[in-house]
Amino acid sequence: MGTWTRFLGAVLATLALAACTDGHVQFPVTLEAQSSLPPEVEVVALNAGNIASFTKRSDVPRPTRLPALEAWNYRVGVGDVLSIIVFDHPELTLPAGPQRSAEESGFRVQADGTFNYPFVGAIAARGRAPEEIREDLRVRLAEYIPDPQIDVRVAAFNSQAVTVAGEVVAPNRLPLTTVPLRLLDALAAAGGAKEMGDLAGVTVKRNGINYPVNLEGFLETGMSQNNPLLRDGDVVTVPRRLTREAFLLGQVDQPAPIDLSLEPITLTQALARQGGLQERRADARGVFVFRANATKPGMKVFQLDASSPSALLLGTRFLLQPNDVVYVTRAPLSRWNDVISDLLPSINVVGSIDDLGKE
Repeated sequence: MGTWTRFLGAVLATLALAACTDGHVQFPVTLEAQSSLPPEVEVVALNAGNIASFTKRSDVPRPTRLPALEAWNYRVGVGDVLSIIVFDHPELTLPAGPQRSAEESGFRVQADGTFNYPFVGAIAARGRAPEEIREDLRVRLAEYIPDPQIDVRVAAFNSQAVTVAGEVVAPNRLPLTTVPLRLLDALAAAGGAKEMGDLAGVTVKRNGINYPVNLEGFLETGMSQNNPLLRDGDVVTVPRRLTREAFLLGQVDQPAPIDLSLEPITLTQALARQGGLQERRADARGVFVFRANATKPGMKVFQLDASSPSALLLGTRFLLQPNDVVYVTRAPLSRWNDVISDLLPSINVVGSIDDLGKE
């Protein structure tokens, strides 16, 4: 009997000590207990009155500062090939046949920006629209042909291009044509972004300056500035998407990191995707979100009292931010049950010893 009495006293002492040293993270759930927290820890109890302040994304798309092009009018450049047809005068047209493409039969713009045409000689082309070249050629040919009817087109676009690089399926050089090329069109021509491509972090390098262009701002909200017209020499880069995570810990069914890089995720979504609270172990009053202050030491701690259904509805409006730590505390009864469960084998051993002493 003496052995049992001594062990029972040790058990009671252990239980008392376990309330403070059970090895689990604890955070006070009541307002009274939270009053003793350090001043740099600010606890915000989520309720219907303040939840609207936490429903906006922290990474709201912003309009790009890339200088906008008012319109697109293709200007011929060195290396372009022109297809020129003078109607009713086939002798002035180099025919394209089965062995010759329109590019091969056309007139290439030389390094000095001109091309040579029968009767009239050198015609300036660089920096001019096809319509301007046509009018110049019409006026000059009129000295030899009454009222010439002329068609001038670009058969091969070689002088101007943009480059698409980074996390796209087919990085390449895209020629600019008479059809305006916008950012989204350029990415589509490069096969689209890869799975890990970050459309929110796209950059366009122009004249040596990198301009961030959040393409998701156009796709999600129709922000037209973020689908700009591209011009010769632009370099479009799609970066690899960086990991942006929140962390779900404590008395949840499946503690795990939560990926925030693909879509906004609310507190209730995060909990539900990981199996929800452990009903027999979690303290529903203690669903906390720990968030470091951006501009000063310390942190904010958002508390959701999930013991009521209305609180879970509030959680559907609370958006998580990268590096948030969601922690669900243990219920007091669960802590005592764990300690008792750990001690039961020892109690059984002591009982066996007492039984042996009686024999």
